[in-house]
Amino acid sequence: MKVTVYHAEECDRKKCTTFKMAKKGKFKIVNHLNQLPRGAIVLNPYSKKAVSPEDKGAVIKRGVAGLDCSWKKVQKSATIFKTSKYHRSLPFLVAANPTNYGKPCILSTAEAIAATFYIVGLKDIAEDIMSHFKWGPHFLILNKELLEAYSEAETSEEVIKAQNEFIGG
Repeated sequence: MKVTVYHAEECDRKKCTTFKMAKKGKFKIVNHLNQLPRGAIVLNPYSKKAVSPEDKGAVIKRGVAGLDCSWKKVQKSATIFKTSKYHRSLPFLVAANPTNYGKPCILSTAEAIAATFYIVGLKDIAEDIMSHFKWGPHFLILNKELLEAYSEAETSEEVIKAQNEFIGG
């Protein structure tokens, strides 16, 4: 599991899922955007392409890169969004973390990265990530139907179709 996260220092370290996973040796934290690995799947909520099972090879070979920042202050980290070849957004999912429980699309970094692994077909890694949080397994249960539908799709377009069928779009 190769997970690199750019940390913008905009959160409460006591609640930060990235710091917890870094302490466990699961995530590598970097302080500069240029330290993110080339070719990794970068989680970008503004990407037009959703993560899908077709990204599995890139995830296995180069890993996943996340951006841990406050989306209310995203301008500070906006330079990451300028390149897009390997950028992917996540489809609709519901947060289970205590800060944003029940809110759609406001996931913690650990939830977002776990969802990425699940969707590309690496469910055991997703389960491992979520096992480090009291509420973590509930994230996978809460979103099971969606995660399964997304992981059964073949392409980004099919993931979006499954999302739209679920939310009625």
